[in-house]
Amino acid sequence: MEIELTTLGVVAVLVVVAVARFAPRFGIAAPIGLVLVGAGLSMLPGAPELPLRPDLVLMVVLPPILYSAAVHVNVTDFRRDLGTITALSVGLVIVSAVLVGLLVHALVPGLGLAASIALGAVVSPPDAVAATSVGKKLGLPPRLVTVLEGEGLVNDATALVLLRTAIAATAGAVSLGDVAWDFAFAVVVGAAVGIVVGLVSVQVRMRLDDPVLTTAVSFTVPFVAFIPAEELHASGVLAVVAAGLVTGHQGLSRFSAQDRLSESLNWRTAQLLLENGVFLAMGYQLTSLVEDVEVARESVGHAVLVALAVTGVLIATRVLFVAPLVAYLRGRERRARERAPDLAYALDRVADLRRSDERAARAARLDRLERMLRRRHADERFHSREGFGARGGAVIAWAGMRGVVTLAAAQSLPADLPYRAELVLVAFTVALVTLVGQGGTLPLLIRTLGISGPGPEVQRREMARLVRAITEPGLAALEGQGPRRPDGSHFDPVVLEEARQSGAGLVAVLSDDALAHEEDDEEALQARLDLLRQRRELKRHLVLSAQAALVDARASGTFSTQALARAQAALDAEVLREGSRLGE
Repeated sequence: MEIELTTLGVVAVLVVVAVARFAPRFGIAAPIGLVLVGAGLSMLPGAPELPLRPDLVLMVVLPPILYSAAVHVNVTDFRRDLGTITALSVGLVIVSAVLVGLLVHALVPGLGLAASIALGAVVSPPDAVAATSVGKKLGLPPRLVTVLEGEGLVNDATALVLLRTAIAATAGAVSLGDVAWDFAFAVVVGAAVGIVVGLVSVQVRMRLDDPVLTTAVSFTVPFVAFIPAEELHASGVLAVVAAGLVTGHQGLSRFSAQDRLSESLNWRTAQLLLENGVFLAMGYQLTSLVEDVEVARESVGHAVLVALAVTGVLIATRVLFVAPLVAYLRGRERRARERAPDLAYALDRVADLRRSDERAARAARLDRLERMLRRRHADERFHSREGFGARGGAVIAWAGMRGVVTLAAAQSLPADLPYRAELVLVAFTVALVTLVGQGGTLPLLIRTLGISGPGPEVQRREMARLVRAITEPGLAALEGQGPRRPDGSHFDPVVLEEARQSGAGLVAVLSDDALAHEEDDEEALQARLDLLRQRRELKRHLVLSAQAALVDARASGTFSTQALARAQAALDAEVLREGSRLGE
């Protein structure tokens, strides 16, 4: 049995890699391809059964998937669209679960309303994996991708809390006040646990000087956040998301470049295998689910019809919910355009006050006020430039594919629940239909609507502005005699001039091979070595200055996530390249 499961696991990894590699060539998202491949594999003669325990997915697979996604989310973008994300991940999930519950209660005789709403909670949270993979590939505007990612991170918490409450209601009366209290407690305590775990984990990892050790610790963070929150009867999912957001934000200034790159690669690998493995398992489970319904002497046809009706309600509810949300966001866009000039004027006034009053205490207060106004001004400019139109709303409305949580939550329905086998098949059918139907047609919708992010020329201009913003502080420090070396001495004027002429000082320096062209004179060789060391010391100073300025630029919210990510990757690669030359 163990050998059979091991073989199945190895085959699953190879299938995931193969589908992820070749699915784009056929114009489909990898999750959709994996579901179809899994369904096909389950129909092969002699295909072994896959015992997929719901607690295995919810407690072992889901936390690292959510953490890996959250740690790469830009906190500034998440904050800017928190209202939209909350509306979709809380309001829409609750409305969808109740409406689906009413429908299932009417279509399945003998099934109580609480059990029907439990099924509604199972199928209510969309999975953003397929949507964002398609969106990024086709160049959706970054704000649409952020909203879909944010919704996918938070809506799982709402659905699981609602599922837990509905299951409890099947055993006895539960008041509306109890539901509201349980939800508020789960959200507040879960978020608090996640924030604390995120902050503590960052402090621990800062004190480890080995990337292998820091990455090993990072693998425990989602579980360290999830388990205590669940033990407190709070939302473990929300705790994991909060820990990931905190870690991703704090890591920009607290972790070394090598730590960031190593962690990013390892977590993306884990996310690829876990997330896509679940989609493969979803398709593979289809045959056994049909057999379970037949064994229970329930109707497969009826389950499919109910699933199609539920899918229709979910799609209609999402469309009707998104329409007024987009209208509200359009109004917010207009208000942002009106407020932006006032904030720009306030910033100018603060700058005038700083120039006219040099008192230190007042300068500190003005600095804080300027940072706050600059962030608000950047937010208003963002909302005025990156508005939601009808086309963007159409993409969000159609991106309602179900996935990982629906798979796990359906299996967690109580064993003594009436029509359990049929309800599980309904949930799986909804996930399959939405994933293949909506996910398969989403690229066509995006192309038809002509939605795209900023063009290459806009990105180049923004990158030029960002490079200037993060390199000017370091270049300003080169004026006069420049910064001092670690031993307190000044840099050689030749080195300073070369750094000034290199623009940002982030271009390639002389390699060690250049020493081979030196004369054999020992003094000349030593002088050359000293100049080379100085160049590298000054280069490091400039890179560290650029990193600090990049963190400030990210906090200000002035630049897009794409430009910031590209600049961060370039800086990290430069640090690693120069560090390897120094033997670090």
